Amino acid sequence: MSSIAFRTILILPAFILGCAFNPSLQSRYTASDGFSFSHGFKKSCIKAGNFTLTTYVRLKQKNGFIHIYIEGDGVSWVSREHLSKDPTPYEPMVLELASMDPVANVAYLARPGQYGLAGHPDCDSAYWSNKRFSEEVIASMNEAVSQLAMQAEAQHIELIGYSGGAAVAVLIAARRHDIAGLITIAGNLDPNAVNKIHHVSPLQGSLDPMTVAEKIRDIPQSHFVGAQDKTVPLAIARAFVHKEGIKDYKSIIVVADVSHAQGWRENWKALNGF
Repeated sequence: MSSIAFRTILILPAFILGCAFNPSLQSRYTASDGFSFSHGFKKSCIKAGNFTLTTYVRLKQKNGFIHIYIEGDGVSWVSREHLSKDPTPYEPMVLELASMDPVANVAYLARPGQYGLAGHPDCDSAYWSNKRFSEEVIASMNEAVSQLAMQAEAQHIELIGYSGGAAVAVLIAARRHDIAGLITIAGNLDPNAVNKIHHVSPLQGSLDPMTVAEKIRDIPQSHFVGAQDKTVPLAIARAFVHKEGIKDYKSIIVVADVSHAQGWRENWKALNGF
């Protein structure tokens, strides 16, 4: 039998993708704020490194563990040629996934510029385009992780990154010694390969998660990939695991009937056994 093994989970058909429409900026902020409040999260803006970042945190018991969900790239571009003025995601899907997590301490961490911070003096639009994975971004996000862990008095952290947030999670994990687990969802684990697939220029000024893959190979990992994902296809997760030097693909979970953004929120509990 081949050592290559994929786990495929059958789930319900995906719902209509929320970003098929373009809600106003204010409605995006309001949707996240309202959802977080109704699910016991507290919103705050924290200064970390060069950036101010939005977080939603739910702390129930300071017990040594925290799960931190890292947002994707959001609306970084409004078209192939035009950069967005505000990268806040159209819908708070990642925040919704965080809300389903039953652990006592859960946090959601937004990316630079999201949730009304695009006009902040310390955040240029380059940080949600070419420099989205730059040293200054990763250093800031890493410091934010430390601040969130301190709030929960947590010595063990699990990072959950969606899409581009998966690249951020990998780059952070490679810098720390307190990461107990890493989960990626439709993870852009090889940005150069993904950009090549979509015939766009490689990122300039960003770090490459592929270069630290081997460094994090001993961290327990799960890489969820939508079988219908045309944005970040299965080959990306396979290339990353191969780069780690792992001989099988048991950490990759291929989820049937799910695309890049459709199907995750409806099935997150079942996928994780919550």
